[in-house]
Amino acid sequence: MRHAITPTQSEYGRTGTETVFPLTTFADLGLSQKVLSAVTDAGYTVPTPIQAGAIPFALERRDICGIAQTGTGKTASFVLPMLSLLEKGRARARMPRTLILEPTRELAAQVAENFEKYGKNHRLNVALLIGGVSFEDQDRKLERGADVLICTPGRLLDHFERGKLLMSGVEILVIDEADRMLDMGFIPDIERIAKLIPFTRQTLFFSATMPSEIQKLADRFLQNPERIEVAKPASTAKTVTQRFVASHGKDYEKRAVLRDLVKAQTDLKNAIIFCNRKKDVSELFRSLDRHGFSAGALHGDMDQRSRMAMLQNFKDGNLQLLVASDVAARGLDIPDVSHVFNFDVPIHSEDYVHRIGRTGRAGRSGAAFTIVTRHDQKHADAIEKLIGEKVEWLSGDLSALPPPEPSRDDDRSRRKGRDKDRGRAKGRGGHKSDIAVADNDVETMETAAPAKVESVKQERKAEQHKPQHNTRAARPYPANDDNRDRRRYRDHDDGPTPVGFGDEIPAFMLITANAKI
Repeated sequence: MRHAITPTQSEYGRTGTETVFPLTTFADLGLSQKVLSAVTDAGYTVPTPIQAGAIPFALERRDICGIAQTGTGKTASFVLPMLSLLEKGRARARMPRTLILEPTRELAAQVAENFEKYGKNHRLNVALLIGGVSFEDQDRKLERGADVLICTPGRLLDHFERGKLLMSGVEILVIDEADRMLDMGFIPDIERIAKLIPFTRQTLFFSATMPSEIQKLADRFLQNPERIEVAKPASTAKTVTQRFVASHGKDYEKRAVLRDLVKAQTDLKNAIIFCNRKKDVSELFRSLDRHGFSAGALHGDMDQRSRMAMLQNFKDGNLQLLVASDVAARGLDIPDVSHVFNFDVPIHSEDYVHRIGRTGRAGRSGAAFTIVTRHDQKHADAIEKLIGEKVEWLSGDLSALPPPEPSRDDDRSRRKGRDKDRGRAKGRGGHKSDIAVADNDVETMETAAPAKVESVKQERKAEQHKPQHNTRAARPYPANDDNRDRRRYRDHDDGPTPVGFGDEIPAFMLITANAKI
C-alpha cells in the first residue's frame, strides 16, 4: 500500500501539510512515555511527515519502505518505534534482538548517537560493529547481549564467521540508505544476512532515492510493505539554491574556480566539498591548505579514529571546509551546513541528491554549487533529468567560457616533446648539426632559407636508407666501450647465426636409437 505525503512547508512541526496523515504531535503516534519524554527533552514536539507516516505502522510491526528527502528525519522514523518495541524483553548473550545495517561507518556511528539521545530513559545495550575498531572490544559488548546491533555488512559477517554471533533472535531488520546498500556491491552480503535471520522478522527500508531496478531488489526483502513517500523519489529540497558553474577541464583551473566561489560567498558559515576520487580529496585539501583556507579531509582510506576526529572538528566549527568523498554524502546529520560544493560532478546522478542534501536541512536555507566541465555535460544532463528541473548556470554556461590560458605545465610538455624529437633525430644516425635535423629545425630553415630545405630532406632520406654496420670496428665509440652503446647493439651478433649446438655435435647425439651399447 502506498501513502503519499506532500509537505507544503518545511518540516519539524510547522503547519500546512496536506497529507493522508494529518499533522499531529509525537504524543498522537503511539510512542511510549519514556520515548516521548526523551523527544521532548531533545526539543521536538511535532513529527516530520516521514515520521508521522512511518512510526504508526512500525509500531504495528508492519514492513515499511520509506522514501523522503535528506534531512527530513528518516533516522528517528525507525529509532523511536524501535525503542518503544524493545521496552519488553531483554537480549541474551550473542543474540541481538534488532539489526540495523548502514553503508558507512560514519552513518552507523550517527545512528548509535541517536539511540543514546532518545534512549536515555531505557536500559538497552547498543553494540556498534564497524571497521577500524578492535574485535575484542566489540566481542565484549556482544557477550553482554545486544538489544540493538548497528553495523556495516562486512564487519557483521566477520563476527558471524568467527562464531561470535547468533542471528536467530533478530526481530527487526532495518536497512538504512537502501538504494546505496543495494547499489554499491552489498547485494550478496544483504542476501546472506537476510537468510541468517528469521523469516518472520519486521523489515524497514529508508532512503532518499529508490530507482525502479533497486525497488525490485528491495521487494525481495519486504513482505506486504507500507510505502511511505514524503516527496517524489530523487527530489531536492526547495530550500537549497542550486547552481552550475562552468570551468575548463584542468584540475588547476577547477581549483581556481572553487577558490573564487568560496571567497565570493558572503554568507558562508561552513561547507562540504565533494570529490569523486579519494586521490582528488587529498590533492584538493593540500591545495586549499596552501592557500590559507581552514580545511580538512575525509575519505574511506583514513583510519576510523582520524575520520571520526575530522568529522567532529567540522561539527564543532574548528574547520570551515571539509573536503570529502561520497562517504560523507549519505545521511550524515550535520544540521547547519550552509554550502555544498561539488568539485566533481557525480557520475551517478542519485549521488547529487544526497550530496546537496547535506545543506538546507530541517527547513534551513542552503546553497549548492557544482563545477561542470565539457566532459561532465552528460552527467549534468542526467542530474537535471533525475530531479526534474533545470539548474541555472552561474555567470554563463560552457559556451560562454573564454579560451583556456596556456599553463606552465603545457609549456613544459611542449619542451619535453621537442627534446624527444631531437633524441629521435640523433638516434637515426648523427647530431642534428650534421645530417639528421629534427622536424622543428627543418621548419625553422623553411622560413630562413627555403632553397636549402630540399637538399637537407634528400640527405636525410639517403641517410635513413644507408646500411648499418654492426661490427665493433664500425661503432662510433671505442671497441672497449661496451656500456655507452650496449642498448643499441644488444639485439645483434657479429658472428654467424648458430644452428642447434653449432658446428660441433656431441657424440651422444650420433648414437642411433636401435644401437646396442
